[in-house]
Amino acid sequence: MPEEIAELVANHPLLAGLPGDTVELVTGCTRNVAFNVGDLLLAEGDPADTLYLLRRGRVALEVRAPGKAMILDILSPGQPLGWSWLFPPYRWSFDARALDPVGALSVDATCLRAKADEDPAFGYELLKRISSIILQRLQATRLRLLDLYGDGVAG
Repeated sequence: MPEEIAELVANHPLLAGLPGDTVELVTGCTRNVAFNVGDLLLAEGDPADTLYLLRRGRVALEVRAPGKAMILDILSPGQPLGWSWLFPPYRWSFDARALDPVGALSVDATCLRAKADEDPAFGYELLKRISSIILQRLQATRLRLLDLYGDGVAG
C-alpha cells in the first residue's frame, strides 16, 4: 500500500516533478480517502488540518448565505483542495461538498507543515506550487465577478 500511495503522490499534478525524497516526505503524511455524494470534505470554521489531492469526482466550494449555500467554484480530479492549513488560525474559510463520489489523497497538514519546516527547500517548492493555485483561483473568481457585475462603471 505505501508504494501505491507514493505513486499517487508522485503523479498528482500539484506534486509531479518533485525529487524522489520529497515524495517520500509527503507520502509519510498521506492516506487514501473516499466521500459519497453530498458529503462535506471540509466545513467553514472547522480546523483546517488537511490538504486534499483530488483523484476522482468533483467537489463544490461553497460559501454559506442566509438560507442557502452558494457555489463559488467546482474542483475536478487533479486539483488540490484546501490551503487554509497554511495560515493561522488554521480554520476553513469555505465548505467543500462532494458532487460525485470522490476519491482523494488526504495529507495531514500538521505533518506536512513539520516536513516543510524541516526541509526549507521542499517547503519553498510546496509554497510556490500552492501559491500558484491560489493565484489561479483568485483570477478565476475575479472573472466570474466581472461576468456577474459587469465593469462597475455607472452609465
